[in-house]
Amino acid sequence: MIIRIAGIENDSIVDGPGFRLAVFTQGCPHHCPGCHNPETHPFDGGKEVDTEKIVRMMEDNPLLDGITLSGGDPFCQPKACAELSKAAKGMGLNVWAYSGWTFEELLKMSETNGDIMEFLENTDVLIDGPFILAQRTLELRFRGSKNQRQIDVKKSLAEGKAVEWI
Repeated sequence: MIIRIAGIENDSIVDGPGFRLAVFTQGCPHHCPGCHNPETHPFDGGKEVDTEKIVRMMEDNPLLDGITLSGGDPFCQPKACAELSKAAKGMGLNVWAYSGWTFEELLKMSETNGDIMEFLENTDVLIDGPFILAQRTLELRFRGSKNQRQIDVKKSLAEGKAVEWI
């Protein structure tokens, strides 16, 4: 399957706990002022990559604790990201995802797009919500603004409401 990406960081330590393969998807409708990755906004930017190549990168790096799907917004390409997250889970890796949409918005979107739910079901932690420049902080781990939450996706899906990851 083909995914459009802005880039990949093979040994990230800032996009979740431990050593991570961070995949920066291309395309974002949010256009948050002050975004850390504005080059990922155009949907026709970046490059197309076969997801199998990214899976091989996961397999070839024995130091990985997990993968992070960021962007852009990975939920704009939910089928390809679900495939990557399922492969990672199959290797015993944890999966983090970042989205400008809230958990509640993604749940609503999943009612008409099953790929979004499949992606969520294979995600451990979701950093949700848009980056808000007025709420920017360097004091929160793995988040850029105070409105963003770290959602424990498994617990949240089970309880039917957002549950913060601790």
